[in-house]
Amino acid sequence: MAEPFVILAHSGHGPLHYDLMLQRGQTLATWQLGQSPLELSPGQTLAALKLTDHRLGYLTYEGPVSGGRGEVAHEEEGTYELLSEGPKGWRVRLNGARMRGVYLLRAEAGGGWVLACESAG
Repeated sequence: MAEPFVILAHSGHGPLHYDLMLQRGQTLATWQLGQSPLELSPGQTLAALKLTDHRLGYLTYEGPVSGGRGEVAHEEEGTYELLSEGPKGWRVRLNGARMRGVYLLRAEAGGGWVLACESAG
């Protein structure tokens, strides 16, 4: 079953970064990325940081973040299908305006994560 996803550009709170958010029930599973993932090609990866889940309002919200934590703007949105999930990662098919294909969010040793593009299109 397809669920919504969004990628937000988050500025004004540390260096510009991007938040990949996948709806899971009543929250958004969230990963912080140091670069935009929109141009990832098959075989390419980006380092990711798993954040605490965020509230659903970010699916549609753009503007200032409370507590002086910068501003967010939508970079991409669409739906995703969860292909598999386990302790070592999530495999998803994204169907966005520009980001389409199969991606892997993989847990790394030491607590980090990686976003990998498996196939585009």
